[in-house]
Amino acid sequence: MGALDGLLVVALEQAVAAPLCTAKLADAGARVIKIERAEGDFARGYDAAVGGQASYFVWLNRGKESLTLDIKNADDKALLTRILAKADVFVQNLLPGAAGRAGFGSDELRASHPGLITVDISGYGETGPLAEMKAYDLLVQAESGLCSVTGTAEGMARVGVSVGDIGAGLNAYAAVLEALIKRGVTGKGSAIKISLFDGLADWMNVPYLQYAYGGKAPARIGLGHATIQPYGAYSCADGQVMLAIQNEREWGRLCAEVLGRPALASDPRFITNVARCANRPALTEAIESVFRPLPRAHVTQTLKAAQIAFASVNTVADLQTHPALRLTPVETPEGIFEIIAPAAITDGASPSLRPVPAIGQHSAALRQEFA
Repeated sequence: MGALDGLLVVALEQAVAAPLCTAKLADAGARVIKIERAEGDFARGYDAAVGGQASYFVWLNRGKESLTLDIKNADDKALLTRILAKADVFVQNLLPGAAGRAGFGSDELRASHPGLITVDISGYGETGPLAEMKAYDLLVQAESGLCSVTGTAEGMARVGVSVGDIGAGLNAYAAVLEALIKRGVTGKGSAIKISLFDGLADWMNVPYLQYAYGGKAPARIGLGHATIQPYGAYSCADGQVMLAIQNEREWGRLCAEVLGRPALASDPRFITNVARCANRPALTEAIESVFRPLPRAHVTQTLKAAQIAFASVNTVADLQTHPALRLTPVETPEGIFEIIAPAAITDGASPSLRPVPAIGQHSAALRQEFA
């Protein structure tokens, strides 16, 4: 039994942000009806990596019922109106104003159904000078300043996953759970507004505060830390290892027990964290001169014995065989595939994922149910 069993979620959704929110609600037991155009959510065509299906779609649409509708068609509009009359949550991430123009604006829906929780996901909010601006993930990474603190000294970089969309989806999911708790107390629904920009801007608080009150934004240093050293990636004979030294005690232990050079700890260039940051190139060479001839496995074994925080700098291929990786099966129209399991483990168990739907797979049954 899921925590949200018995709740009905209606999703007028596409791409990533809203589908992630509703996938999490489905994992928790909610019934999620996904409204798609006749051609389907365009995320179905992002790639064909999973047995001819898009990786994004398989990840984000388990546990949902697919209903194909044309919300400009009078009969389909009436059907959606009947479904929403029984819904607990309505999530949409169409262009700002599009749902309202179609007759499904959140204010109007809650006026008719006071207990309904509505979630409107946008790029930059529904008002203001950027409200109509198209807001795909990388565009918002750039607009929020995230790219300016990501990459190397030579150039900015994109965060390698759709972090703006993912953040918006998780923010929406958390807000829905809060709204459900509130409704349990007051009986009233809530109007939730989520934007990709707000989510990334919130996560940019540390660089923002450093710039606004310290006068300097953090530098881009690739696989390194702008204000703590040594904290970053160092080359071994067959790969890289990441170190994370947090205090002078650990620094001294690294020098003595791992590098075999205890005098480095009292070298004036490296004696404090501030000094190590100021002398980063020399520090990197001092560490890599020891690591470069050695296999990474040997280096990590030594770091573990010395109780130094470390990580291997892995590839996606390494992730596939990682001992901590948890996989779970999910049924799709093209067979059963394994995806990475949701992060939360409650009472010793991960959610059991329900199937990913084909386009319009549940249309006939839903039209009959809500006739």
